[in-house]
Amino acid sequence: MLIHSATQLLTIAGGPQRGRDLGELGIIENGALLIREEKIYDIGTTQALRKKYPEEPTLDASGSVLMPGFVDPHTHLIWGGDRAKEFEMRLEGTHYLDILKAGGGILSTLRDTRKASLEMLLTQTRSRLRRTFSTGTTTIEVKTGYGLQTATELRMLKALLTLDRQGPLDIAITFLGAHAIAPEFKGDPQGYTDHVTEIMLPIVSDWWGTHAPRHQNKPFVDVFCETGAFDLAQSRQVLEKAKELGFPLKIHADEFDNLGGASLAVELGAASADHLVVTFDEDIEKLANSETVAVSLPCTPFGLAHCDYTPAQKMLDAGVILALATDCNPGTAWNESMQFVLALACRSMKLTPAQAIVASTINSAYAIRRDDRVGSLEIGKEADMLLLTVPDYRQLGYRFGTNLVKKVIKRGQVYSVDIGYYQTA
Repeated sequence: MLIHSATQLLTIAGGPQRGRDLGELGIIENGALLIREEKIYDIGTTQALRKKYPEEPTLDASGSVLMPGFVDPHTHLIWGGDRAKEFEMRLEGTHYLDILKAGGGILSTLRDTRKASLEMLLTQTRSRLRRTFSTGTTTIEVKTGYGLQTATELRMLKALLTLDRQGPLDIAITFLGAHAIAPEFKGDPQGYTDHVTEIMLPIVSDWWGTHAPRHQNKPFVDVFCETGAFDLAQSRQVLEKAKELGFPLKIHADEFDNLGGASLAVELGAASADHLVVTFDEDIEKLANSETVAVSLPCTPFGLAHCDYTPAQKMLDAGVILALATDCNPGTAWNESMQFVLALACRSMKLTPAQAIVASTINSAYAIRRDDRVGSLEIGKEADMLLLTVPDYRQLGYRFGTNLVKKVIKRGQVYSVDIGYYQTA
C-alpha cells in the first residue's frame, strides 16, 4: 500500500533525541510512504513515490499529518475495581500517602485485583487497550503490581501475554512485584523485600521461560523507590537481584521524595527512571551522561492537583533523553490518551508540540528499548503510524479533550477509529 499526499509526513528519523536536540521531526511535505509485508519499504515525496510505484494500491492522506504511532512507556493498565471514592477524599484534602497508610491507594486496588479472575482481568484491560489504541498508541508498556503475591502477579503476567498475542497493540511487559509493601508484611518492609528478591523474582524468571513465546524478551523489573514503599537500599536489592537473573530494569523515583532512585537507575544501567518530579541537579547530570531515559508522567501531578512537574527544561539543558507516558492507573491518572499527555506537557513543562511529539514516539520507544522497531517512520521499521484529522502537527498539544486520530495503521493494517479496535477499515 502506498500512502500518499500527506500534508506533513513526520519521519522523526535518526534515533532518540537528547537534550536541546529534542523536537527534530524530519518533516516531508506532500509526503508518501510505501508499506510491504508489515514494514516500511520506501519513503519520500508523493511525486517521487507515485512515479516509482505506479501500480501500488493507494491510501489518500490529503489534508492529514502522517506520523509514527505513539509509544506509551509507563502504564499500570491491568487492575480490578476503581478508586473513585479516594478521588473524592483527595479533593477533601487527604494526602495520597495518608490514604495508603490507611489501607487505601494501591492496597485498595490490590484487594480487587486479587479477587479478579483471569477472564475478568482480560475483559477490563482489553477495554482500556481499545481506548488507548483509538487515540493513537500502537505500542504500550504495562506493569503488574496490584497483586503483591506470586499467584496474582503470575495471573496478571498471563493476561498480558494473552492480550499481547491477541493484538493489535504491542505490549511491553513489566513485573512490578515491588509496587508497595504487601499487607501480609505490614510493618516489615524488609521482609517483603526479601520475599520479592528470594522468592518472587526466581519464580517469575522460571515461569517466563516456560510460558512466554520465544520471541518475547524477559519483562522489565521495576520498583517503587519512595517514602512509604521501598527505600534506596531495598530498591537496590530488588534491582540487583533482577539484573542477576537477566531482567532489564526500570524504577519509579522522585515522585514525592528524592531517595536517590534516579542515580541508582543510572548506576545499574536501567532503561528508564520514571516520575522524576523532585529530582536533584546532580541526578539530572548523571541521567544526562547515561542511556537511562527520564520518563515524565505529567498526568500524575495533574491527577493529584499538584503544582510541581518534572523539571523538563533543566533536563533538556543538561542533555537528558526525555520521554512522556500516561502512567494510566486507577488511583492518580486514569487516562489512556497520549494526546492529552502531549497537551499537558506543553503547558506544565513548557515543551513545544514538536518536542512533546518526539518524547512520545522515538524517545518513548527507547525507554522500552524498542526504538529499533517503532517510534519513527524509517525504511525497515514496522509500519506503525497515524493519520490525523488535521494538516498541521502543532494541533497536537494545542488541542486537548478531543481525538485527532482518523486512522491507526498497525503493521500495515489500517484501522478506522470510529469502526473499532479489532475491525479493519
